[in-house]
Amino acid sequence: MQEALQITLRDIPQSDALDAHIREKAGKLELFYPHIQSCRVVVEMPHKHKHQGKVFAVSIDLRVPGGELVVNRDRHEDVYVALRDAFDHARRKLEDYGRRQRGDVKAHAAENRGRVARTFPEQGYGFIETSDGRELYFHRDNLVTPDFDQLEIGAEVQFVEDRGAEGPQAKRVSVGKHHVSG
Repeated sequence: MQEALQITLRDIPQSDALDAHIREKAGKLELFYPHIQSCRVVVEMPHKHKHQGKVFAVSIDLRVPGGELVVNRDRHEDVYVALRDAFDHARRKLEDYGRRQRGDVKAHAAENRGRVARTFPEQGYGFIETSDGRELYFHRDNLVTPDFDQLEIGAEVQFVEDRGAEGPQAKRVSVGKHHVSG
């Protein structure tokens, strides 16, 4: 990608060290997404404001197959810190873009709703009645809010259904003001 790298410095004197630093950072982006078509980096020092000293602004425009990723205006008083932050931001965007292209985006588990059917406080577990009439086991360790000892029978909860050793069970159980049908 080095031949497709464009570096623009605005209101900043030319520096071989800065140029080499930008080239190194841009080259490392290919480790996270090897199909970068072009990279345009702009480093500038916007006009001084009354309450600010010199602040460097960095923007990065990456062309990738099927799209364009833009990191706009990471700012800092130290040009190298501004570059680090901008390239870190670009790396995260490239990683996310690559995951979406590969279909690796993690699907979040669907949350279900139900009511606390019964609890066994001394043993630290209970059962939730789902909206379709089934009962699911849950353990005190799977309760997000409130504390297990404050849980009331009939309380509306939301949860994620998971497969446990003994069959379906509820995880990430939390009490909330949810409408439960059925």
